[in-house]
Parts: sequence; C-alpha cells; structure tokens
Amino acid sequence: MGAAPRKPVDVAFGRNYMPTWAFDHIKYFNGGSEIQLHLDKYTGTGFQSKGSYLFGHFSMQIKLVPGDSAGTVTAFYLWSGQPYILQTNVFTGGKGDREQRRFDPTKAYHSYSVLWNLYQIVFLVDDVPIRVFKNCKELGVRFPFNQPMKIYSSLWNADDWATRGGLEKTDWSKASTSTVARPP
Repeated sequence: MGAAPRKPVDVAFGRNYMPTWAFDHIKYFNGGSEIQLHLDKYTGTGFQSKGSYLFGHFSMQIKLVPGDSAGTVTAFYLWSGQPYILQTNVFTGGKGDREQRRFDPTKAYHSYSVLWNLYQIVFLVDDVPIRVFKNCKELGVRFPFNQPMKIYSSLWNADDWATRGGLEKTDWSKASTSTVARPP
C-alpha cells in the first residue's frame, strides 16, 4: 500500500520560479508564496520554473483579470523548447473556436493542472479533465517522453488578434489588469 499524499506546503515563489521579463510587474504576497502579475498598456510579465521536469503533476491556482479585459491573455503551460512536440489548442481544417467556458474565471481561484506521465497528458481545471492526450506511439503519434519541460506562466496584451481579430481593443482607462497566482 502506498503512502498517503502529503499536504501542500507554502513555498516562496523564488525557490522554484523566476521572472522572465518585466520584473517590476510582479508583486509578492504571503511571504512570497502568492504573486500578482500586472499588465499595463506597455507590457505584461511572466515567470518560469528554475528546473525542467520529465513527467509530473503541475498545478497553479489562478484568478483571472476581471472587468474590461478584452484581449488579455493569462497563460499557464509547459514548454519543451524547440521543436514543439505538443500544442493544446485544437484546430481542424484551419479553424479553432473550440474554447470551453464552464465558469467565470474572474470570480474565484481555479486550479489549472497538467498531469504528465509516460501514458498520457491530462489537462484539468478544478480537478476535472478537460483534455487528454494519450501516448499512441504504436500509431506513430509523437509524445513527449524524453524531453524535459519547464513551467511557464504569463500575462500579456493580445488585443491585436485575440478579440475577434483585433476588432475590440482594451480600454486602459477601465481595465483591471492584474492576475493572481498561487500554488495549490
């Protein structure tokens, strides 16, 4: 019989992560275990893990930008460097539009997780699987089983393409432009 899972422990952000750009756009709270990413009309910000990982369960609790935040992109992802092996966006015949919006991500913290092992990659929101990518090596499908990945998160303005092809722009006089992230 296996051991009981350990309870998560608050760890300072700087122990496992480092800012990747616009260091002054990250604020630290609760002894550094919680951070706030800030976006203004000039720049956003981001961070990455200090280490690379080959398999694991990665999770971040994130409360997204409320209010007039058209074009704001908040991302939490794993990155393998070059070449890209897996992209979670689904496009068929050159068309996307497969987003699923089950809740308002600005009202409360939600857990965004990736479970990655030799058999599959499972993307979860609040412990509910929303996408599964199985290792189908026998069918010739590439699977990231030997390329370690880093954890990345970022907040940035994409109103030039993310809002109906750039038709809606962020109103910086009304925009609330902070995202809060913390370990689960």
